[in-house]
Formats: sequence, structure tokens, C-alpha cells
Amino acid sequence: MTHHPQLHKVAQRADSYLALNRLAVRAGARTVAHRVQHHPRLAAWSLPYESIVEMMALGTPHGEIRSADEIRLPLDRITSLTHPFGVRRQPVVTPMFQGEWVTTAATDDRRVVLFLHGGGYVSGSPTTHLMVTARLAHEAGARLFALDYRLAPEYPYPAAVKDAWAAYWWLLTEQAIAPEQIVVAGDSAGGGLTIALLLALRNAHMPLPAGAMGLSPWLDLTLSGATMTVNQATDYLNRDVLRTSARMYGNGRDLREPLLSPLYADLAGLPPLLIQAGAAEMLLDDSRRFAQRARAAGVDVQLEVFEHMVHVWHFTWFVQPKARQAMRQLGRFVRRRVAFSTSPENTFDAEALRYRGSQRKVLSGLRASHTKL
Repeated sequence: MTHHPQLHKVAQRADSYLALNRLAVRAGARTVAHRVQHHPRLAAWSLPYESIVEMMALGTPHGEIRSADEIRLPLDRITSLTHPFGVRRQPVVTPMFQGEWVTTAATDDRRVVLFLHGGGYVSGSPTTHLMVTARLAHEAGARLFALDYRLAPEYPYPAAVKDAWAAYWWLLTEQAIAPEQIVVAGDSAGGGLTIALLLALRNAHMPLPAGAMGLSPWLDLTLSGATMTVNQATDYLNRDVLRTSARMYGNGRDLREPLLSPLYADLAGLPPLLIQAGAAEMLLDDSRRFAQRARAAGVDVQLEVFEHMVHVWHFTWFVQPKARQAMRQLGRFVRRRVAFSTSPENTFDAEALRYRGSQRKVLSGLRASHTKL
């Protein structure tokens, strides 16, 4: 007996609703009980926000994690229930990678964001991050290309870097978008991948984008930051899921390699950066230390630390004013960095770049950049 695909999808959504409802009830009860018996995790948190943080903590696996599916399932369940209004999605499939264009009524085609999703390099997709990408596309007034890069452990490092490279090259050559029109952005692992892409492009003497943004970026897979311990009581992340994700993605490599942990890279020559981090998140020190090293290397970097916020709090913009503020500031950065000009000297010759090196040659340059770093 075969099942109709549409009925199977309906059944999956029903299962997701039930699982999330149970998780939400449990998280709400735990939050209220803790407030009654003790106090909020943080005094500044509203009840809805604290309940969301508790729900995310309950849904994040910990202890012995045997497979990537344990990490993927909670995020995928939430994804099946998120459908922002007024958002257009256009799938893109190429021989090298796949992804989707995300646009809104505010989109200006001359302004482009290449977005690299988070999820510890083992989970996540353009669909799981639609609530963030749609809002960012709106605030930035940009076309947003959300890359669906390959995930570990099936495709460990450097697969994600190669896919990000291929997508950026495609934007320049096949889409004829000037690098001055592009801002690269990513959250969590996608934030680390954003910086890794910039490093690889710089090492290969490729045209760099107008700027880049990291939303709670994961920049140190060795987990050496002091806030890994200091903020473990307030964040929903835990060492187990981070350590497992790093192991699956690193696949036996030295986790201090610059394209794995950009915190340890030579950062000179990178374009202007905006880094946002939450003061209550475990990865806060990744952003602090990175910003300090980037400034010392002469990079124009702006670090914004949002008080009382957890890891990638941007997802909570529908209930948290500081998340909406963060999204607005990301949008302003994109608008400032991408200035429109029709002067001849700013004309980008995509055809010349296409013939300057084939995809194969460019990707071989990426492989060479591993040893240069």
C-alpha cells in the first residue's frame, strides 16, 4: 500500500504540531514554576521570551548525541510551522549547489544579501531560517539568496566552504552582480562560514563583497571562550551539542584551522564587518575576541552586544523588541554598504571575470588557500 505524498506531508505537519505543543506546554509550565519558586532566569526577560528560551533549551539535544538527526529534528519541526506572509521564494538548482531567492515588497534588485544559515554545520536549511531571512530581506530592501549548503557529517569540512564559494562565484558571473552590490551574512555556524568565505576569497585574490554580517557567529570550534561557562545558565545552547557538531564538521581536522575557526586566522584585508551577539549567550566571547583581533588587523568592524539576549535571538523578532532592533540595524548596514552608482568606473564586468578563471580553476584556488592559511 502506497501513501499519497500530500497526505504524508499533512501527517508530518500534524506530528510536528503535537510535538511542539507538548514542548511549549512543558516549557511554559517550567518557566512559570521557576518564576514562582525562584525568579526569572534574567530579570529583564518577559514571560513569553523566557518561555521561548526554555522551549529552545528543552528542544536542544544534550548528553550523548549519537547522530545528526537528533540535532536536525527539533529545528525541522519548528520549520514546518513557519510561513511568513508577503514573502516570495524562488528555488535555484545548479550543478554545484542549490538554494533559493527570498524577496519581499521592499526588495530592490540592485542590493543582494548572500545568506549562510546556522545549525552547527550539521542542521538547518533556507526553510528553517525563513523567519530570519524574510525579515532581513525586508529590512535591507534586498534580494536575499539563501544557500542550501551541504551538511556534515555526510559532507564534512570543507564542503560548506566550497558551496559558499561556488554560490558567490555564481552571483558574480552567472547573475552579473557586482561585488559592491553584495553583503554576505550568516547566523551561528553560518556566521563562521561567512568569515571563512571572506578569508578564502581574500587568499585567492578574488573580488570581495561590500561587507559582511555575523549574527551570533560561531568563530571558535575549540569552544575556548570564557562565556561558554559564564553564560551556560542563561543560554539554550549546551557544550554537548556544540562539541558534537564541531566533531562532525571538523572530521578529525585541527579545529584551529582558520577556515574552521576564523578566530585564529590572519584577518587583514577583510571588508567592513558588523557582528551582533547576545550578552547572555555562550558564544559571546567568540564575537568579542574576533572583533578585537579584526580591529588590530586594520579591519573596519562594528560589534553590537545586545543586553540579556541569547544565541541568535533574531528568531524571536515577533515577540522581542531587541530582536526587531537588531534586524533593523542589520538592514541599515546593508543599505549603507551597498551604494548605487551608474558611473563607468563602477561598472562590473562579469564576463571578464567569468573568463578570468573557470569554476574548476577557482575551486582549485580555494583548495590552495587551505595551505596558505
